Order: sequence, then structure tokens, then C-alpha cells
Amino acid sequence: MAAARRLPHLLKRASWALPLLLALAFAASVGVWLRLTDQADLEEERLTLIADSLSLEARISDWLNAEHAAVDRLAQQLPAKVDDSTLLRQQAVTEGLRRLWVSVTVLDANNRVLAHVPQQTPHTLAPVRERSGVSLDEGGVTAHWSAPRPQGGRLVVRFAPSALLRQTLPWWLAQKYDVRLVDALGQRLAQNGEPLQQPGTQSYRVSVDPAMRETWLELNTRNRHTPWWHTLAAALMGVFILLSALASGMLRRQMREVRRAENEARTEAAWRRAVEDSLTVGLRGRDLDGRLTHVNRAFCDLVGYSAEELLGRLPPMPYWLPDEMEDSLRRHRRNMAGGAPRDGYEARWMHRDGHAIDVMILEAPLVDASGHQIGWMGSIVDISARKQAEERERRRTEALAHQARLSTLGEVASALAHQLNQPLAAIAGYNAGAIRSLERSGQTDEIVMGALKRLGEQAMEAGRIVQRIRAFLTRRAPQPERCAVPELVSRVLALLKRDLSGVPVEVLMPPDLPAVQADAVLIEQVLINLIRNALDELHGRSDARLRIAALRVGERFVRVDVDDNGPGLQGRGIDQLTTAFYSTKAEGMGMGLAICRSVVEAHHGGMEAGVGALGGARVSFTLPLCATQAPCPDEPATSMAPMVSTMSTTSAPRMTGNKESER
Repeated sequence: MAAARRLPHLLKRASWALPLLLALAFAASVGVWLRLTDQADLEEERLTLIADSLSLEARISDWLNAEHAAVDRLAQQLPAKVDDSTLLRQQAVTEGLRRLWVSVTVLDANNRVLAHVPQQTPHTLAPVRERSGVSLDEGGVTAHWSAPRPQGGRLVVRFAPSALLRQTLPWWLAQKYDVRLVDALGQRLAQNGEPLQQPGTQSYRVSVDPAMRETWLELNTRNRHTPWWHTLAAALMGVFILLSALASGMLRRQMREVRRAENEARTEAAWRRAVEDSLTVGLRGRDLDGRLTHVNRAFCDLVGYSAEELLGRLPPMPYWLPDEMEDSLRRHRRNMAGGAPRDGYEARWMHRDGHAIDVMILEAPLVDASGHQIGWMGSIVDISARKQAEERERRRTEALAHQARLSTLGEVASALAHQLNQPLAAIAGYNAGAIRSLERSGQTDEIVMGALKRLGEQAMEAGRIVQRIRAFLTRRAPQPERCAVPELVSRVLALLKRDLSGVPVEVLMPPDLPAVQADAVLIEQVLINLIRNALDELHGRSDARLRIAALRVGERFVRVDVDDNGPGLQGRGIDQLTTAFYSTKAEGMGMGLAICRSVVEAHHGGMEAGVGALGGARVSFTLPLCATQAPCPDEPATSMAPMVSTMSTTSAPRMTGNKESER
């Protein structure tokens, strides 16, 4: 197993020799190819040699047979008595001597010379090696044909084999081959070219028998064959192998340097990784496109994602808050353009498990070895604990201030309630006395009587309001009861009829809206405050509009929205709007929305603020549903009937409302 594990490592270390091995394999394959090519060329040359030899042999044999036939005809045509002059006058003899013949001799039955041309000393006897009319002289330089005569005796014609070669050898074969006629013992009878076979050439011998007994035609190639290992290709292959070996040696040296540099880089990277992992500060590397190229363990722990899930990601990032995606993208583009604050900036991210985290980010340019910027390196510090501590301290301070102010306000409210109780009681008493006096005197003017009754109701309502606010400011719990939201809205609109003069009010209530559990007087005061704030913002607008809507949200709450088409909140949130003693009005006290939020939260609800459907501000609050959904005892039969209603009054101009209701 250990050897199997070491084998890949050894192969990797010996990879420098791979180019040399490939070069050797290539050279070997080229050598084999050249060797096969040489063999093919030699075989082709030999086949051509054999074909040329057979062709020349057939040519020579045809020539010899034709000459032999001419000798036979001449022997039959000669007269019985013949001498030299008679023999020389024969046309066949003359033509033969011009062609090939060396001499013509006529012998009688006793082998005595009767005639001989041309004149020279002939042999007295025929050669001892005569074979069927064809023989070789002892000197091996001439041959003869012998033909019997009808009158007895023989005709002997001698010819020179060298002349035979000159007559029968084509010029193109003479250019390619050394041609020889040899006997059975290898003695040369005639030749054309080199007398001996040269090294590196091929030879082929073919018998001329029966045209010339015991005679062989031999052809030798003139072009010497050079083996491939003696050619320029072999030298080039040797140079190629030498250069490959040199390159492999240089590669081995370079690989050693690279391996040493890699080991140093790994050591440095391991040291840097250990340092990074020991930090509590998250590190994040990005290229110029914003792609994550490096994160440390602290960063992964901060956002809850592994390095494999983060590396290579492009914005939007998975740890950005979905509700703040546009802001995050805008901040990302600013940072990529180099506009990140030098002293860092704060942001809110989202951990993988869903909880939000506050971070401080400091960005710095990332520069390569050549001095070019290749990205950005960011240090991320988790400041969630610090932010939470600051928030707790702020809330504690605000709570203390709020308690102090509410205590003061409670004392003022108690004093006002105590002081207002007597005037309100007097008003109620005088009102009741006026009604009884009119009734006893018989005055039954309906308008006057209605106004007096309405005056009494408002005085009693004012007393109730004073008592409830005093009870709330003295930390007494609200008195929740089963209420119908449409009924509450109807009563508030009736109370604010004069204030709403000339302002269209759209009421959107679903017919199946469930009842809520709330203190009706306090919730009415919340609605009155929100509507008066909206009217203050709409003051002077000819196209002023107001919308009051309610709908069920989830399984436990009903939400009430108050929308207007005013200038809006200018980015202010509910926390800022409900801060105690914060007001946007010069004459405001800044307590209206703060008290409203306290009332809603005392009912276990919440308040929100944002952009409404009409384009202006929207302030919403939620109220819990009743435990049972039985009809409210005091709820009119028609209170839940309308789904959408619009109210527009044309009475006298509205009076200035309570200035403590501030947006």
C-alpha cells in the first residue's frame, strides 16, 4: 500500500524525463519507418533489377537465336566447292561480319579448312568445349556457332560477346547497371561498366542457356544504397535527441527550482492561513468584478457559509439582506469604483440561519507583484454586540427620559383632570337643567334640543377621555373589550366631522372583518391623532385625499392603515416619529405619536410607517383579535355591512385640532 501511494509521487518527480522519453520514442519510430522504407526501396530496386535482367536476357537470347538461324541458312546455301573469295562474296557473310561475326570458317568432313574470312591464322581443331554448336574459346573472349553442311563438313562462325553486348544493351540499361557476360566458372566474357561488384549495390544473374551454353548474364546496380543511419536524417535525429536530453536536463533543473519555490510558497501560505485563522476579524478578497477570491475562517463563521460555497460568487451575495438588496448593490458599485470610506463603513448582513448581523467593513486595494491593482481586500469586524449594547444603552436612556417625562406628564394630566372634572360636571349639570327647563316651559325646538343633548354627550365623552388618559399615564392597564373596527372608525369620523370638511375620506373595510380586543376610547384617540396628523400635512392642498383601511393579517391581528396623499415622511421611520418630544411642528410637543405607540403596544400590537397607496404617508397599527368571534353586543347591524365608503362633508370650515398630535 505504501508503494502504491508513493508511485504517483515518484512519477510526478520523474516527469521531467517525459520529454526525453517522448523524443526517444519519436526517434525510434522514425528510425523504424526509415528502416522499413529502406527495405521497401531495396526490394523495389531488386524487383526492377530482376525485371531488367530478364528483359535483357530475352533480348540477347532473341539476337543469338536469330544469328544462329542465319548461320544455319548460310551453311545450307554455300556451294560444295568454296574458297575464301566465294565465301566473302556471300551477302550473309558480309552482313554478319558487319554486325557481330568475327570470322567465318568452312571445314570439310576431316575438319580441314576450306575457306576462312577474314584472313588470319585459324585454329586447326574445333574447341574441346563444343556443346550443340555453341562453344567458348580457351581464352574466353570469343564464341562460335557451328552448323553442318549438306555436302559434308561444317560452317563455323565466331563472334565476340563484347560486340554482342554493344549490339543488344539499350542505353538506358547501360546508364543504370554494370552488365557482364560470365561463364559457369565466373570468368568474364564481356562487360559494360565496372568489372567488379561495388559495395552497397545489388546484383542478379540469369542464364542465357540455351542461346549460349554455360553462359550467364549478370547485372549490377550502379547507384550505391546508403543505409538510413548513414544519412542526414540520422544525424538530425541524433541532434534532436541530444537537444531533447539537454532540454530535459534544463527542465529537471527548472522543476527543482519550481518545487523549491512551491514548498516555500506552501510554507508561507500555511503560515499566512494559520495567522488568518487565528484572527477574529473576517478577511474577504475580491477581484475587480466583485467576485470573491479569498475568505478566511472568521469570515465563514461570521456569515455561516463555507469557503467552497462563497469562492467564485458574484453579487448579489447570499449574506446580503433581501430588503436592502438595492442599497447593497449601490454600495458594492461604489466600493468597486474606489469610493469606499477610508475609515470604513457599517452594514447589515444576514447569517445563513436568518439572523441579522452588524459589521464594520474596511476596504483596501489589492495589488499584484507588478504593481497593478487586481482587486480589493476587506477586513470585516462583527459589531453586532457593540450595536446591541449601544441600542440597549440608548433605549435605557430614552426609557429613563420617557419615564421622567411621562411622570411629569402624568402629574400634569392628573392636575388637569382634577381641574377639568368640576367644569365638565358643571357643563353637564347646566346642560341637563337647560333641557329640563325647556321641557317644562313647553319649548320643543328640535334643533335646540338636539344641540343640547349633543352638548351633554360631548361633555360626558370629554370626562371619560380625561379619566382614561389619566389612568393610562399612571400605568394602569387598559380596559379591553370586544370592539368592531368599522364602528370605531365611524365614531371617530363623526367626532371629526368638522375637521374633515372638504376632504374626501375613503373607508375600505371588508364585510367579514373580525372584531378586536381593545380599549375603545384609547383606540379612538389613536385614530383621532393619526387622522389629525394627516390633515395637518394636507392643509392647503386642493386635491387632499384620505384613506382609512382595515384588513386581517395572519391569524391573530387586524391592521388599520391611515393613508394620505401629502408630502410623505421624507425617509423618517416609526422609531424616529414616535420618539418622545420629537416633533416636526414649531408649536408641537412631540408626544402624540409617542402616546399612540404606547397605547398600541399596551394592546400587544405594533406600529409601522412608510409610503402609502396614495403616494403620501401611511401610518399603520395592529390590534389583536378577540378570542371568540361572537357578535359584539353594542355593534349595530350595519356596522360591518359596507366594504367601501366615501365621506365628504361640506359643513363649516374645520377648527384647529390638538397640536400635541405630531407626525
